[in-house]
Amino acid sequence: MPRRRRRFISFGFLLLLAYVGGQLWDIHRVGFLDRHRDADCAIVLGAAAWHDKPSPVLKERLNHAISLYKDGKVKSLVLTGGYGKGADYAESQVGVKYCIDHGVPKADIREERESVNTIENIREAKNIMSEEGWETALLVSDPWHLKRARRMANDLDLKVYISATPSSRFQSMGAKTKFLFGEFVLYHCYLVTGK
Repeated sequence: MPRRRRRFISFGFLLLLAYVGGQLWDIHRVGFLDRHRDADCAIVLGAAAWHDKPSPVLKERLNHAISLYKDGKVKSLVLTGGYGKGADYAESQVGVKYCIDHGVPKADIREERESVNTIENIREAKNIMSEEGWETALLVSDPWHLKRARRMANDLDLKVYISATPSSRFQSMGAKTKFLFGEFVLYHCYLVTGK
């Protein structure tokens, strides 16, 4: 192979590594941009429910939203997430019960049971906000989920601020790495497909 071609391939490979590294860093950075703002509501992005109980991931998101509510950062919670395959309970339905059991009045909770992915979570939350006349929201999820979710919200002209869970069920280096690279792929899939 000619030296010039090898140099060109090497340079292209270095550019690719730089791009991937920069994107991974930005996914991490955005997840920790919490400015401790107030907003009309907190949107809790859906995660799996285990029958009528929240999964550990969903529980962390709900716990954070409940803290935001009790600290006066938001006046209402918007819970998203429909029915998983063969599920008897929607993710949001499970979340409503959990929040009520932890001191949030039902009158201050809104839910939707139709969405099955992040973009639908946000679209349905936007519909609820429009009905209520709310203008701003804190977007609640795991840190590395939030760059993609914020981009989706911005594309839907929804004014959101990042509010990542301070704790995560993704504790091991392997779990964190898998989540981070998974979000890298999903973010770029969204850029290409809009889903």
